[in-house]
Amino acid sequence: MTADSPRTRRQFLLASGTAAVAGFAGCTSTLGRDDRESTTVAILAAGSLQNALTNGLKPAVDVPLRIESHGSATVARLVAEGQRDPDIVSVADVALFDRPLSPSWYSEFTSNAVVIAYNPDTAGGKRVAEAGRERWYEPMVEEDVALGRTDPDQDPLGYRSLFVLELASRYYDDAANLRDRILTREQVYPETALISQFETGAIDAALAYRNMAVERDYEYIELPDQINLSNPRYADDWYATTSYTLPNGHEVQGGVISYGSTIRHMSDAAVSVFDHHTTGQYLEDHGFLLRDEFPAYTGDVPQRVREATDRSDANHSRNAGSAEPLSTTVSDITVLI
Repeated sequence: MTADSPRTRRQFLLASGTAAVAGFAGCTSTLGRDDRESTTVAILAAGSLQNALTNGLKPAVDVPLRIESHGSATVARLVAEGQRDPDIVSVADVALFDRPLSPSWYSEFTSNAVVIAYNPDTAGGKRVAEAGRERWYEPMVEEDVALGRTDPDQDPLGYRSLFVLELASRYYDDAANLRDRILTREQVYPETALISQFETGAIDAALAYRNMAVERDYEYIELPDQINLSNPRYADDWYATTSYTLPNGHEVQGGVISYGSTIRHMSDAAVSVFDHHTTGQYLEDHGFLLRDEFPAYTGDVPQRVREATDRSDANHSRNAGSAEPLSTTVSDITVLI
């Protein structure tokens, strides 16, 4: 993509996202089982899944959906404290399934990468673009760029942004202490509204997920694999050297970005939605990364769930025929889908 890319698709997706946010705000206090129709499936999900669920999954299923999105740490807290009672819970870090959610099983179904999204229409955004993949941090250190990020206490993107800066300080020769030199509290925005700040002119660049830039058609810089948290090859020697302690005292260790989902209230409708949610083509269309092993299960998975997703995998294989597998490249790693 270039700085003069057409804005029509970007504006359309932004409008869709804005409408979705309004919808979520309207149902914030009602995502429970007592007052919803029996056929409606309620999903409480990570903010980075918001656009994909609303504009990708929802049109692809016959079951009515009620979707609410927050930062994943907030999602976990709302469920753990009994403030929400959804059918399906999806988070952007499976570590949150260890605690506080602790379900008996879950599916790891997609991945992502942290990128530097930038606004090509602002002076600060242009400076980031000119600095490129090897020097993107310099204009941020020099305070020439209004940076946006999310709250590490509320969602995984927030603490993963801290991990990226720590790893970048290690990766680049002249980039010591980037976390201390770049970050301020004023940079923090809700995950569901981060990229939309480009439209208001509030920020020039953002530490964002790849899918957030792709689905809104924004320019972004792909970071080296040692930094972007997408490549299993660097999980131990690089990503695992970082960590963050949440307000509840739980320490989250750096690792490959992994999204997880589980069904809390089993029904035919919930299983059908879960199947599409965790195996659907819409994930790639919205910029998420898929690997051969997805979906991967942990725990005591109900047989009806395994059978549903196994059928989807089989249908996908038959439809693929003898064609070569598609792939999407992030830096120098190729992820088969």
